[in-house]
Amino acid sequence: MTIDYGRNSEATRMIHPVHVDDDVLRTAAPVIQRGTTVLLDDYSAFGRTTPTYGRGGLASQAALRQALCELEGGEGAELYPSGLAAVTGAILSICRTGDEILICDTIYGPTRRFATTTLADYGVSARYFPAAIAMDDLAAMLGERTRLIVLEAPGSLTLDMLDVPGVAALARERGIFTLIDNTYAAGVLFKPLAHGVDISVQALTKYVCGHSDVFLGSAVANGEAAALIKRGSRSMGWAVSADDAYLALRGLRTLHARLARHGDAALEVAAWLQGQPMVREVLCPQLPGTRGHEIFRRHFSAGNGLVTIVLNGPEMAEHAFFNALRLFGLGFSWGGFESLAIPCNGQIRQRSFAAQTGNPAIRLHVGLEHTADLIRELDGALCAFAAAADGNTHTGTGQPAGQTGASTRPGRGAQEDSAT
Repeated sequence: MTIDYGRNSEATRMIHPVHVDDDVLRTAAPVIQRGTTVLLDDYSAFGRTTPTYGRGGLASQAALRQALCELEGGEGAELYPSGLAAVTGAILSICRTGDEILICDTIYGPTRRFATTTLADYGVSARYFPAAIAMDDLAAMLGERTRLIVLEAPGSLTLDMLDVPGVAALARERGIFTLIDNTYAAGVLFKPLAHGVDISVQALTKYVCGHSDVFLGSAVANGEAAALIKRGSRSMGWAVSADDAYLALRGLRTLHARLARHGDAALEVAAWLQGQPMVREVLCPQLPGTRGHEIFRRHFSAGNGLVTIVLNGPEMAEHAFFNALRLFGLGFSWGGFESLAIPCNGQIRQRSFAAQTGNPAIRLHVGLEHTADLIRELDGALCAFAAAADGNTHTGTGQPAGQTGASTRPGRGAQEDSAT
């Protein structure tokens, strides 16, 4: 029913227009519906109409949740204001005081920080296991208090692979939930729920939104896990704006095309890097001959734009590599159109099973620029690093002279509050 407000004052008519058009034209782009208050038809709608409040999301958020369920093969999807919020929100929805969680050691750094601080405050303990753990050894770690196993594949920074289906099967046998940070695959390259994982989390900030201008996260699940994250999201008041949901929907329209381009470009760059004398190791599981490639080939359809390299030389010379970069921006995050580079050693040293080395580890995100231009720039950066390394005196271990062992103090490179 349309109410005639035509006899009211101008100020009132600005709030209640005379003509209310309820018909929304169909467009190729998704609809943005903004609003906090949901106006109900009549008294009987109280308590039975959903949604009754905009915090839970309107048309834009509902369309994004539906699209994510279709992408990841889930029954329910929850939205969060960042990828980290999605991880922490989902974990809090599953765990209770007195529970224990097991976490793959190569997890996203801020997830580790959350486990060490907030989870511990709530009486949830955490233990870590290496990505290369044998299933028998992981089974031996499981106990009566183990509630959740948290995974990431490939792992953060060092791109380690682990047997996700094997872990999921083991956990299911014991009645333990599993959660994976599936940001690398963007819901496209790997389907965790199809392999028995209970909850697939993404930082939509990365490839789904794709343009380095949105913070957004999601958790998609089935069965009991879906019900728990829905309850947790509602209870904790997680909300995202209609405009951010729109940008994620827009990103989904081009996700597959962009992701394929990133993966092809990264593979080309990684193959070139593999032949450079100043590169000690290329960490890129989609590249044949690298660590984790066999597991990657079994479960992933392709790779994304991430490549990590370990350089032949001392860590103290890595500044020369970074300062020679122009197309590769020096900045955190990834998944946007641009190429990026960050130092990794400080964060890697926070791990329980970190290999101690004085050689610099550098993570690259290969963007959508022409690969020949990126390779030319990397060639120059490697030359600058070589010159800086030659200007220093090293010990036989690759450490700068006068320095013994790897520093464990979280310095500038640790970036404890970064988004990496």
